[in-house]
Amino acid sequence: MKQTFAALCLCLFATHVFGQQQLVTGPAPRTASIYGVVTDTDGSIIPDATVSAEGTTAQDLRTTTSTGDGSFVLDGLSAATTYHVAIHAKGFLDWTSQPVTLKPGEAFDLTSVKLAVGIVETSVSAVSAEELAVEQVKQQEKQRVFGVIPNFYVSYDPRFAPLSTKLKYQLAMRSSVDVASIVGGAFLAGINQAAGGAPNYRQGAKGYAQRFGAAYGGGVTTIMLGGAILPSLLHQDPRYFYMGTGTKKQRFMHAVAAPFEARSDRDGHWEFNYSSIGGDLISGALTNVYYPPQDRGPGLVFGGAAIATGGRIVNALAQEFIIRKVTTHNQPKD
Repeated sequence: MKQTFAALCLCLFATHVFGQQQLVTGPAPRTASIYGVVTDTDGSIIPDATVSAEGTTAQDLRTTTSTGDGSFVLDGLSAATTYHVAIHAKGFLDWTSQPVTLKPGEAFDLTSVKLAVGIVETSVSAVSAEELAVEQVKQQEKQRVFGVIPNFYVSYDPRFAPLSTKLKYQLAMRSSVDVASIVGGAFLAGINQAAGGAPNYRQGAKGYAQRFGAAYGGGVTTIMLGGAILPSLLHQDPRYFYMGTGTKKQRFMHAVAAPFEARSDRDGHWEFNYSSIGGDLISGALTNVYYPPQDRGPGLVFGGAAIATGGRIVNALAQEFIIRKVTTHNQPKD
């Protein structure tokens, strides 16, 4: 009897010790993760966005920030817990995912993270799109390369506000009558006079005046057509929108596409730049009216438009990588 009781006690003790060992050495629950890339509705990346995974309790909350290429990873998430991923970025509407329930060890790819442009607010009150557009144009009219050359048609402000017809004409007129534009026309006329090339006006004061009129008039026509008249009729924004973030390849492609893309006044989406291309073609056609007969023809129209488009690409690349560094008053007003 004593031996049976002792054996029973020994068995219970061994079971207790073994159970404790199982509790201590058992595998820890496997956590999961959520990853993705934050972009806007046009597919451009958004760095420095705040990304949060919110579960059912405060202990489930995980927060991170999107990197320079827009990517993010939320680690250490509990399996079988339902999460909502919330994303906040300055200048954009907040974004929240559908419920996500993770499996142990799962790495969940959160696709279709596209943030829409949001309502712009200051530290005091909301700013309407019209008021923001006015402030942006005022700021742009101060922008000059080396403090001299106008750089009015570049927006460094990531917030998009469509320009009214009045603002488009204001910006075009301001660019056309600027002293630097007039001096530029005179300088180009002097080069053409010295080279003796097209347009083939006569030499002397009269020929120089004709070359100046052609150079300056052609520039004004291009600005008014591509920067005011057609953008107003077609509801497109004539400005170049500085990217400034993302990889060099992304910024390069953004600049190269600039002559062919314009933002719609209606929704801010990118569409084919009928205003710029059409303005170059119409301006080229008008030169057939005042150029010497020997210089006229279809080649003047299409050749001039091709040269203008190439010039816009070069200018956009310079804007994206160089010109901001030497442009005064290039910071958007908060």
